[in-house]
Formats: sequence, C-alpha cells, structure tokens
Amino acid sequence: METKPIRQVQEEIVDEFSVFDNWMDKYNYLIELSRDLPAIDAKHKTEEHLIKGCQSKVWLRAEWDNGKIHFTADSDAIITRGLIALLIRVFSNRTPEEIMEADLEFIDQIGLRENLSPTRSNGLLAMLKQMKLYAVAFDAAKNKE
Repeated sequence: METKPIRQVQEEIVDEFSVFDNWMDKYNYLIELSRDLPAIDAKHKTEEHLIKGCQSKVWLRAEWDNGKIHFTADSDAIITRGLIALLIRVFSNRTPEEIMEADLEFIDQIGLRENLSPTRSNGLLAMLKQMKLYAVAFDAAKNKE
C-alpha cells in the first residue's frame, strides 16, 4: 500500500475540519478521532515513553521498521488523544527525512494554534517536537549502519 505524501494527508485533515463552523464541533471531531486511535500496549505506558511538557499524560512510542518510523500513542486526556491521533496520521510510516523536513501547515489552517488553551498548545508542540526527535535519532542510527 502506497503512503500518501504528507502534504496530501494534511490537505485531507484541513478538508475534514472545514465542514465544521465552530470550535465546539471541531472539539467533538477531535474526540471522535481520539476514539479511533489504537491503544498503545499497557507495557509501553512507562516514564520512558512519557512526553515531557504536556500537562496531561501522553505516551508516545516509535518503532523502526523497514526504513520507516511507526508511532503508537495514548493519553489520559481525550482532546490530547485526538491531537496525537492527528500527528500520528501525518507522521506514522514515514522515513526520518520526511518527518524532519515536514512543515505542518494543517495546525494553523484548521485553527488549532489559536483555539487551544495555552497548556494544550504547549502539549501539541511537545508532541510534535518528540516525534521529530525520534526521526532525528532514527536517522542518526540509520546513518551509522
């Protein structure tokens, strides 16, 4: 199965959110997305996988498989779980280079940055930063092989 380009996935997300007129509907959609996020294995809900900088607990795990990074995650907060579901949709099954070079325009285009509370906004940035750090680490390890 061919993976769609990151830009195309972002455009699809923007299209999905564009059907909602107000932020309550968009929040409800994030909650819906959170329900579709496959649960991370309980054994990975450890301090090692906990993202620093999030007010709620967010566990993020990255696995290297055939030159691509696969992410799994969970959160104890439903909106935050929806946010990480969006990021996983964009970044999972990508090469480190794709993740490192990606400019996530959908965050601003759907209004996340200005409509999230400051703590959730900081959490979103922390999740994004952690995913990019995984990409950098896997890229460095790959180049040592």
